[in-house]
Amino acid sequence: MGTGSEVVHGYPHIETVRSAITALYRRLSYDTVSTFATSVLPAEVAFADMDDLHLGVQRVARAMVQHLHLPEARMIVSFRDMRHAANVELAAGPEYFIELNSRFRTHRQDIGAALAHEVMHIYLHRLDLSFPGTRDNEILTDTATTYLGAGWLLLDAYREDSVTSQKLGYLTPEEFGYVLAKRALAFGEDPSPWFTSPQAYTAYTKGLALARRDGEQPPLTACGWAGRRRYAKDRRSVQDHRGSAAAPAPEGGGYAFEGQAPLRVTFPCPTCHQRIRVPVRGRVRARCGLCRTVLDCDT
Repeated sequence: MGTGSEVVHGYPHIETVRSAITALYRRLSYDTVSTFATSVLPAEVAFADMDDLHLGVQRVARAMVQHLHLPEARMIVSFRDMRHAANVELAAGPEYFIELNSRFRTHRQDIGAALAHEVMHIYLHRLDLSFPGTRDNEILTDTATTYLGAGWLLLDAYREDSVTSQKLGYLTPEEFGYVLAKRALAFGEDPSPWFTSPQAYTAYTKGLALARRDGEQPPLTACGWAGRRRYAKDRRSVQDHRGSAAAPAPEGGGYAFEGQAPLRVTFPCPTCHQRIRVPVRGRVRARCGLCRTVLDCDT
């Protein structure tokens, strides 16, 4: 939890974020991911100042448990002074112990965000899904929380002005916006009316622009004139050097050519980022076997 410190912006963790989305689809399957098409709603985590602190915390924790389809587990939540926003004890259950930073006693509007991240740790622990290293594992947790419908709370907890700043989670605001936009494009859900932080909305729009660009890369037909021109040049170069050990590789773009007869192109699915392989033969329609997205390509 950063409070008062400089907030990092941009996309320094974007490749790990994309790998996390792929891992979610691989571990859960398309059908299971689709059961999270509806996000946690603001009313489910609303926390008024006059509400009893501990009863309110239990209510919000229960909402997170239910949203993630976890077995009815008792969340024992306490508060203490610490550097991080929260901490969870990953035991076998059925009781889980979560500690929240004492700051949340008076900043109750962000309790849902902190609990969303910690309950996701429990969910991923039960799935036996993790990334090596603390940093990458926390990025996986933030990405899963956001993609499965509770992470808009983490982005909404981001606030920044000329004097103070606050951000929860390990992703940058724009990375949270990116994952949230990937979810919005996949499920047709617009989270923007739920934001109370204007900075969160700005980060979401930036992430949305990048998420849309994922679907505008060659060989997808939506890539535009410049993308088609670059792709045609790379394809021609590979075809001219076919059979040569010195065949040049494309310069960026995410796609790569392989094989000789027939020549194939591989590229990341714009939804789940699994590599897709299709023959180089003009207009083709491909379907991602992982997330079932149907893609129009001009190879």
